[in-house]
Parts: sequence; C-alpha cells; structure tokens
Amino acid sequence: MEIIQRVTEKISNAILYGFKPEMSDIREIEKLIKDWKLSEKRCDQIKGQLYYQGDHDIKYRKRQVIGEDGKLEDVDNLPNNHIIDNQYGKAVDMKANYLVGNPFTLDGDDEAYKEALSEVFNKRFMKTLKEAVKGSMNTGIGWFYPYYNQDGEFSFRYFPGYEILPIWEDSEHTRLQAAIRLYIVKMWEGQQLKDVEKVEVFDQNGVHCYILDGASLTPDNTRGESDYAYVTYGDESFNWERIPLIPIKYNEQEIPLLNKVKSLQDGINTMLSDFENNMQEDARNTILVLKNYDGTNLGEFRRNLATYGAVKVRYDGETKGGVETLEVKVDASNYDDILRMFKKALIENAKSYDAKDDKLGANPNQMNIMSMYSDIDLDANDMETELQATFEDLLWFVNNHLMNTGSGDYSKTPMDIEFNRDIMMNEGEIIQNCVRSVGIISEETILSKHPWVDDVDEELERLEAQRAKEVELYDPFAEAPAVQEEKDAGNSQREENRGSSSMGGAE
Repeated sequence: MEIIQRVTEKISNAILYGFKPEMSDIREIEKLIKDWKLSEKRCDQIKGQLYYQGDHDIKYRKRQVIGEDGKLEDVDNLPNNHIIDNQYGKAVDMKANYLVGNPFTLDGDDEAYKEALSEVFNKRFMKTLKEAVKGSMNTGIGWFYPYYNQDGEFSFRYFPGYEILPIWEDSEHTRLQAAIRLYIVKMWEGQQLKDVEKVEVFDQNGVHCYILDGASLTPDNTRGESDYAYVTYGDESFNWERIPLIPIKYNEQEIPLLNKVKSLQDGINTMLSDFENNMQEDARNTILVLKNYDGTNLGEFRRNLATYGAVKVRYDGETKGGVETLEVKVDASNYDDILRMFKKALIENAKSYDAKDDKLGANPNQMNIMSMYSDIDLDANDMETELQATFEDLLWFVNNHLMNTGSGDYSKTPMDIEFNRDIMMNEGEIIQNCVRSVGIISEETILSKHPWVDDVDEELERLEAQRAKEVELYDPFAEAPAVQEEKDAGNSQREENRGSSSMGGAE
C-alpha cells in the first residue's frame, strides 16, 4: 500500500504540475506493475477470459492412481479425456444478448442531437458495446477508449480489464486519476518473432509509452510521449480534460462472473471426462481373477490378452487353472443425474435461464416466460445501472467531440439511453392485450408494447400517412354500393323499355 500511495501522490502532483517522468518515478511504476501483474485479482480476470474462450482447467488434468507408498502419482497408460461443456460461456452470451442484443433507443426531444448521436453510436459501436459487456462479465470491469482513427473518425476501442491498472481518486472507483496499461504485441527481433510487453501510462497530459523488459521499464522509442488526439488538418494535437478511459463494470464490486460458477463448471467437465474415461477402460471395468496362470507377470498377461484374446493356464493335477471375472458396472444414469444438478446450479448461480425449461410447452403463457427470465432480469437491472453510469461518461466525450467539430453544444441537453432487452414473448397474447387497450391508453403507448413495432415514431408516421390516404379517397356524397347497383339496374330496365316502345311505333 505504501508504494501505491507514493505513486498515487506523484501522479496526482503530475496532474497538477505536469508529468515529467524521472528514473525514480519509473522505478515506482515498475514495482506497481510487478505487484499487480501476478495479483489474484488480475489472475481471476485472465481466467475468466480463458474460460469463456474454452480454455478450462480440465485440459491440464493428469490421471493419477495410488502408488506403492499410498500417495497419488501420475500415470500415462490410462485414458485421460478433457471434455469441456462450456456452460459458462453460454451463460455469458445469453446475458450479453439479453441486455444489448438489440440496439438501444435514444430518448430525447432534440432531434438534431439524436441524429448526431446516431452517427457516433452506429453499428460498429454496437458491436464494440456487446464485446465490452461480455468482457466486463469475464473480467469484472472493462474499459472504453475514445479516440480518432486513421480516417479522422471519432471511435471507441475496448480494453479488457486485465490490461488496465487503474489508479482511482476515490474509494467508490468513480473518478480515475491515472492508469497503467500492460499489453503484449508481436515484434520481430532479427529472424525471430517474439512477444514484447508494452506499457502505457495515462494521465492528464497524455500517454507515456515504455517497453517492459523483465521487470525493467525502458522508453519506447517508436512512440515515446504523445497527446491523446490529433486533428488531421494543421497536424495539431490535443488532450482531453479527462483521462480517456471509461470503465464498464459488470457489478459494483467488479467481481468476474466466473468467480461465482467456476467450481460448478469444473464439476461438469470432470463428470463428462470421467464418464468417457470409464467407458474407454474396457479391460478395467472387469476385474480378472487368475488361477494357476502359466506366465511370468501381469504385464505379460495383459499383453497376451490384448494381442491374442487368450491366455494360457496350468493344470497340475491338484490345482485347476482358470480365469474368473468380477464385473464393475458403470451406471450412466448416475452421471446424468449429477450433470443435471450441476447445470441447474450453474444456471441459477450465473443468474441465467434455461431455454429448455419445462415451463416452455407448446404454447407457454407470458407469466411462465417472465418467471423463467426472473433471475437474468434481476442481474440485468444491476448491470444496466453500471451501464447508465458508463454512458454518462461516454456522452461527456461525445458532446465535447460534437462541440469541437462545430456540430453544436449539447452538454446540457438531456438524453436518456433505453436498453431494449431481448426477451422471448408470446406474441399472440401481447397483441390481444394491445387490442383490448385501444381507447384506454394512448396509441403511442400501445405501439411501444406491440411486438411487431421496432420504431414507435416511424410507425406513428406510417399510420398518419395511411389515414391521410383514406381521407383523400373518401367521398362523402358517394352512394352506398347496394343503392348504386339498384339504380344502375333500374336505368338499364328503362333503356330497354324505351327501345321496345320505339320499335312498336315504327310498325
């Protein structure tokens, strides 16, 4: 803690008086990186990302048996399967798609501001947002980085939690004072491609770049020190008034989701791997009892049995030779029951949902569906609270970008972000409820709840256009169709009578 306090004080002074890195500062940063690099918190963050990608502990398990001294020892002649059923990764995907699978809605009165934000929060940003939500679940916290790309476009990048060491101003972790980023890049050294650890120190005056060689920092000559952003015209650069790292947290405590379910996920993998191991151990599912075996040792017996399918026994007149068996039965139903319990417990602890729940019959009602989604909805409420705080910081950078580019000052213009959760629904039941609500609540509210309507404003415009067309085609003086048909028939009859009268006069 003493090192952290000293470095925090120095970085705080750097923010006030300018960052001038000295060797003593670098030594302190080296110590800070060393303590953080192999810390339990960072290891948990890396483990969460690995498990999501399918790299589980079961992959490194070795088969062990009790040795002659009564202790476990590794063996190589037994089946050692590494079966992975990644229920954890499935839960992360479900939760991320539930909350941000659909584009969010901008709710505000200023249409020009909406249009400007829509250009920033485009489809590319939606992809980055989903990546960040998944990453924050895996690591407890992730980071948005606002920047200008090579084309001069304002964009956002995502940094995983295990790359960033934040230095906070407050114990609630709401105000960032400085940050250190550690990441690995591939670089050529002679004829070899090697992993190089790079370090970036973020403060109010820009980013300062180093290379981590072992435990020592050396300046990165390829980048050095730079401001955060560049203006394409005039070759000018500038810094933000805030450090451009915006946290996106999975929860207030920044705890990775894997910490809650790792033992259950490992149990699923172990059960599946052990079951296949037992299935493959055909010769060991049956214990062979030898009587008067005509051989030298058990190794030779097993080789003869595997090679020839037969063994030789002796009969010396008094002792009769032979082979008897004791069958060891593997009950698959036991494994199935345990797996079912593990999976159910993982779903509950991860606050996910079971899409194959028995509640979802041929025609599930909306109450059953909402009951199935209760846990994931509860967790989504907590994460949405963190996301709203994230977007508040995101909008600060977006508003400054819009002001700097002459698009207007929207710093005091209210704008709400509404997340459209991707929930299964009984469309027929909801549509019937919408129909029953006509005349009771506003048309706009009904449309917002209708499952076929994505954009309420656009649908209202379509309805207005449809009604205007109906009014245009409406003729208040037109006769009813039945009356008009009767008149047409009468006119035809009179024409026929008039024709007959004319012909009679001629004769």
